[in-house]
Amino acid sequence: MTTAVPLPTQVPVYREAVRQRGRTALVVVFVLVALLGVAGGVAISLGAGDAEGAGLSIFYAMIPLPFLWLVFWWLDRYEPEPRRYKFAGFVWGGVVAVAIALALEVWAADYWDLSDEATASFVAPLAEEPAKCLFLLLTFVRARRVVDGVLDGLIYAGIVGIGFAFVENIGYYASSYLGSPEIEIAGAEGVTTTFIVRGVFSPFAHPLFTAAFGIAIGLAVTRRSKVARVLIGALGLAASIGLHGLWNGSLSYGPDSGAGFVLAYLALGALLVGIGVLAIVVRVRQVRVLERSLSYVAERGWIHPAEIPYLSRFGYRKAARRYARGNHGKVAGQVVKRYQALATEMAFLHDALMSGRPKPNGVERTYALLDAMYALRPALRLPPALHPVVRHI
Repeated sequence: MTTAVPLPTQVPVYREAVRQRGRTALVVVFVLVALLGVAGGVAISLGAGDAEGAGLSIFYAMIPLPFLWLVFWWLDRYEPEPRRYKFAGFVWGGVVAVAIALALEVWAADYWDLSDEATASFVAPLAEEPAKCLFLLLTFVRARRVVDGVLDGLIYAGIVGIGFAFVENIGYYASSYLGSPEIEIAGAEGVTTTFIVRGVFSPFAHPLFTAAFGIAIGLAVTRRSKVARVLIGALGLAASIGLHGLWNGSLSYGPDSGAGFVLAYLALGALLVGIGVLAIVVRVRQVRVLERSLSYVAERGWIHPAEIPYLSRFGYRKAARRYARGNHGKVAGQVVKRYQALATEMAFLHDALMSGRPKPNGVERTYALLDAMYALRPALRLPPALHPVVRHI
């Protein structure tokens, strides 16, 4: 006769095997920078001149955020990136990158006495894209394991771009509310018109520009040669600057008929669709890689083959959490969720090591993740096995 193992009252705390030095300090710094950014965003909105203009500027800037976040959350579902890095990416884009770019643009325009068109077309891309891409570069240098492929690079590039566009849009909407001698529309009508152009027809502009460098970083992490990494990164940065310059230049120097802007818009739209297809293909491939790696892990005896469906496919994963929660309580559902997350990270890491891709402390992290999974086993309540239980890819 066997005795059922009692479930714990809470899920055991998981601590990473390799913890970065100064992580807590960086989190505190970014929280403070975020608070500074909130104050800065409010100050920019007040440039509209009154409460209505300030409120409309912030309101319209926030409207695209849920949709944009949903897109990158969907891409990030299988192997979620650390929330602290995603938070830092948004803060960097909205505060640090904006501050760097604004300072450089103001200095260059004053030093060379440039027109607004020249500043927007040439200086802005050269200042804004390196300022945004610097976050991905620093993340790659500090924690190379965080960005381990093209999809990760796209996700971080997109989040940085979202943050940058959010704060930049507040400034544009505030200016539109005030109006200008060249543009007769002002007030609420002016803000709404600018929102349609920036928030409805081009919300992915900044994420798209920075995506070129994100893809480059994702490719660079798979290369062992430092020269190859530098060349790939340089080409990615040049592409980001070029795309941004094409967009701004078509607005500033395009034909009066607007044909240049339309052509640039269509070209960048086609590129956005292409990058979207690439992201979806990579995401679908993650499912196959996960199933393949879990099958190899099961052959080694590290997990039971019957667990594979409940660790790989979203439908089965969700069903497993629902089964545990419905039959054994809330903590059991949390245990299954934690176990799935650990297994996913372990499987992708194991596949990278077996494929010969460089992974900092890869072996130690793999065994640490397995240890954390084993610690949850006594409390793990998965549904009955499916048949067949193993699927080789």
